[in-house]
Amino acid sequence: MSGDGDNGGAGEGTRTGTGAVDAGTAARLQKLFEGHRLTPTQRRIAHCMVRRAADAPFLSSVELAELAGVSQPSVTRFAVALGFDGYPALRRHLREVAPAEKPDDSGSYNEYQQAVQAEIDNLRHLAAALADPSPVIEAGRLLAASRPLPVLGLRAAGAQAGGFTYFARKVHPDVRLLDEGGTLLTDRVDAAVRAGASALLCFALPRHPREVVDALEYARAAGLTIVTVADSAFAPVAHHTDLLLPAPVGTGLAFDTACAPMLLGRVLLEAMCDSLPDAQARLEEFDAKAVARGLFVE
Repeated sequence: MSGDGDNGGAGEGTRTGTGAVDAGTAARLQKLFEGHRLTPTQRRIAHCMVRRAADAPFLSSVELAELAGVSQPSVTRFAVALGFDGYPALRRHLREVAPAEKPDDSGSYNEYQQAVQAEIDNLRHLAAALADPSPVIEAGRLLAASRPLPVLGLRAAGAQAGGFTYFARKVHPDVRLLDEGGTLLTDRVDAAVRAGASALLCFALPRHPREVVDALEYARAAGLTIVTVADSAFAPVAHHTDLLLPAPVGTGLAFDTACAPMLLGRVLLEAMCDSLPDAQARLEEFDAKAVARGLFVE
């Protein structure tokens, strides 16, 4: 089964059986990569390993290179950049720090149930990341203060950006959805900056469109602070982001599943409301008007 090329799992190489992300292994991988100056190719490898966290300790250098879409020597150089003698030493390290026995009851699930279980794992990973709420609180403050607030999301991320914008408009006085690429995208960034915008929220999901990377680079150069919800801390947009909030996606189906990025968007809405003193009043005003207009049937 194939789509239009936006599905991250099918676009990057082979599909795993479950697409599940082991939250503990993914967290250890991200910590291992932090603090190293990685090239774009090496960040691509790191991104792939985080997304395939459960399988990473068992992949050969050839398999990892194929999954990441890089050469096998690039994998070796990546391991050396992390301080290991080579990829075998990196893999041994990953196996040593991995759980001694990873629970695996996926054999009792069909592929649809496995996809749901993968998303449950992703949500657990997100919950663990939110144990420190300070990045989300800071993001909420930045988004609340930006007037207007541009929200960028192209292709697969369009639904996330659109959903955030729909609800944000109920509490924020000026939210502008940027969901079309091309030359109009830079025009709309320019218009937001001229109107007084100070921050931009981006939803970036695989496969990552080049237009999004270019737009973030342009927006940052224009003076906007970039807050990004992405599938990994090593996503291609990371280099052009001031505050990146990772939320993993599932890759077990033909098209990626993005429950964690959607939920993180709602968490950001909550944090933004906490920084908007009139948010509750705006919601109550909307509810009153909705009742007067008979807007909803329930």
